[in-house]
Amino acid sequence: MNSYEIEIKSLLGGKENADSLLEKMKARDPELTEMGSHKQLNHYFEGGSLASLLENVHHLLDDQKKQQLKDLSEKARDFSVRTRQADKKLILVVKASVDDTTSSNGTARLEWEAIVPNLQLDELDNLVLKSGFSYQAKWSRERQEFIYHPRGRQVTVSIDKNAGYGYLSEFEVVVQDESKADEVKSFIRETMESLGLIELPQDRRGRMFDYYNKNWKDYYRTENIFNIE
Repeated sequence: MNSYEIEIKSLLGGKENADSLLEKMKARDPELTEMGSHKQLNHYFEGGSLASLLENVHHLLDDQKKQQLKDLSEKARDFSVRTRQADKKLILVVKASVDDTTSSNGTARLEWEAIVPNLQLDELDNLVLKSGFSYQAKWSRERQEFIYHPRGRQVTVSIDKNAGYGYLSEFEVVVQDESKADEVKSFIRETMESLGLIELPQDRRGRMFDYYNKNWKDYYRTENIFNIE
């Protein structure tokens, strides 16, 4: 069964705001759990087809992952494909929108991912490129991840230092039932508001995303940042 990723982001800006968020979570939740930190390289692709991708990565997947990707390829209207290196772990990711936002920047998305053993990042990229895709952009970030417990529920909170964007927080809940998406989004927004955070609007997020995609070579694996209103 594919899972639904409900996530909302807030642009933090500088490190002092990221530190302040962490202190607020610690003060409100004695059971706040740090899940660790890692570095990520994320390569985004555009074009291509999921059917061709399945054909080219078929040999890397177990039967369950093959069937899930096949199902997704048959019903996805808007989707994004990316490869991710998280420390030494290599992952192939497909996200499809399940609300009126995009698969790249949506607040509710159907997510499929598979860990790919015994390959390098460029080798996995080549299989995606072979499937008719082309590079959209390459992203780099450092991520701290926490489990936060507002009102007895569980939220995964990531504090990211993104090339280009600076510090960004992401609040995420994963559900199996698409019908719960709106209720979960409301809960996440209330949780963020209680911490003094402002949701990064979809239109601004889209403008930042577009700007980065056009200029990613100036930011990928650097400390450079920009600001787009």
